[in-house]
Amino acid sequence: MGKLFLLLLLVAAFASNGAAQSGRRIATPRSVPAAPIQPPLNPEPEPAPVKARAPLLFLSESFRQRKINMLDGGSFRLADFPGKVVVINLWASWCGPCRREVPEYEKVRQAYAGRNVEFIGLTTEDPRTSAGRVRKFLRKTNFSFRLGWADGETAHTLMNGEEAIPQTLVIDAGGRVVDRWSGYIPHHSGDKLTAAINQALETVTSAGCAL
Repeated sequence: MGKLFLLLLLVAAFASNGAAQSGRRIATPRSVPAAPIQPPLNPEPEPAPVKARAPLLFLSESFRQRKINMLDGGSFRLADFPGKVVVINLWASWCGPCRREVPEYEKVRQAYAGRNVEFIGLTTEDPRTSAGRVRKFLRKTNFSFRLGWADGETAHTLMNGEEAIPQTLVIDAGGRVVDRWSGYIPHHSGDKLTAAINQALETVTSAGCAL
């Protein structure tokens, strides 16, 4: 019995010593500081802010003197209509909204018959490749505006860099752009055109031009 007690005492002593030794070897790991984030060697340049496009407010005399070829032959210039309000509609035969807009605009044109308002429709298509398609479009559409081809420079100026059709401009007798918009608004484009024409006619009246 005494030997057994002595043996247990030795085992307990060895275990306590081993635990103490083991405890001395355990150490809390020190946190390693994170490496600083280095900026890229070739950083991408910051994108330049997009500048807002200046509105088209006026058509210069030199622009109004540009020759515009008519669809059925001959030519004209915007300057050929002194003292008149000029409505310009930019369209194309492949443009569905343009096709739907024409009947509304035709009603407006008829309402101003005999007034100092000139209605001009300019297609942005290339006459060398699209003449047949344009003629087919006109056979199916009652479009009685003065019709012509808008060459690249003419179209770019009138559209003011906005590559979308249809677009409409209303210009007073002095070349000032009274209103300009793009897109077709079902059942409202005709009303918008009427309002812009009336505003332009008021300018003509105040300038002393007879209606």
